[in-house]
Amino acid sequence: MSAPQRPPVRPEPPPPRSPLSTFVEKAAYVAAPGTIALALLYYFGSVYVRAYYSALGVVPEDLGMSVQDVMAHSTSAIFFPLCALLVGGLGVFLLFGLAGRALDGPRLVVRRRTAIILLLVIGMAMVFVDSPALFSDVTLPFPEGWPLVFVPALMVALGATLALCAVHLRLAQSTDLRGRPRTHESDRVWLAIGALLIGMLTVSLFFDMAQYAGVIGHSDARHDAERGYQGRATVVVHSRVLLTHNARDIEFRDHGSGKGPYRYEYRGFQLLAKTPARFYLVSHTARYRDGVVVLPDDGTLWLEIRAAQGG
Repeated sequence: MSAPQRPPVRPEPPPPRSPLSTFVEKAAYVAAPGTIALALLYYFGSVYVRAYYSALGVVPEDLGMSVQDVMAHSTSAIFFPLCALLVGGLGVFLLFGLAGRALDGPRLVVRRRTAIILLLVIGMAMVFVDSPALFSDVTLPFPEGWPLVFVPALMVALGATLALCAVHLRLAQSTDLRGRPRTHESDRVWLAIGALLIGMLTVSLFFDMAQYAGVIGHSDARHDAERGYQGRATVVVHSRVLLTHNARDIEFRDHGSGKGPYRYEYRGFQLLAKTPARFYLVSHTARYRDGVVVLPDDGTLWLEIRAAQGG
């Protein structure tokens, strides 16, 4: 007589989770990427602001710009490289898929293995040759100008992308490079290589975007100066004392002591920047590298701000 069968043991259900813990977990998935994105916007905006005002002769640390103002300038700094990055990322994903399909099948094992080795060797070589330019002042044989600024990091990004393609092809096949069945140990090694390559790709793209923010900030400042600072507010300075400045084409009037304490009037200035303690002014005919007139906001003068010139 057979023994009675025992009923199957059912696993205990997980303990119920409170609605608050579920909400906090879901909010973390949204808040963490959002915090990183805001931090990146602030960083690239600060790089742009520093380059822009430094090119015009204004000390960026004195501006005291708010976080919102700095982040508002980040759109000028990263709009183009971000669009290029999204388009390039889409192209890379399409190429990964096409490469996997083109080398799929048992008849193409040797060709697939050769492609993996070549992509990995070429990609890692590009990463190791060009990566010193990201962390030191090593001079690479690139032409002066924007190639020397942007190409080293782009070459690192391209090399990391090629090596990542090799990792993708290797992890998508059922055997290793020697034709033997895959093992968890070898897969872990390839996954670690892929993680390091993704980190190198991220660092190189971040470096190039920071370089672009600085270059475009300096370029925008020079462009605005060469166009006569169009769009800047014009001001009339009323001062208690005579001002010493070297700005050209500034009209001076002395209204005499009968016109009150602010007897001296200066016309022809444009407001470049304002800090809590200083006014940064330029002449309405100023051009790039012309001097900036810095006036204290200490009660010895007041500014009559007028509508900005059309641009």
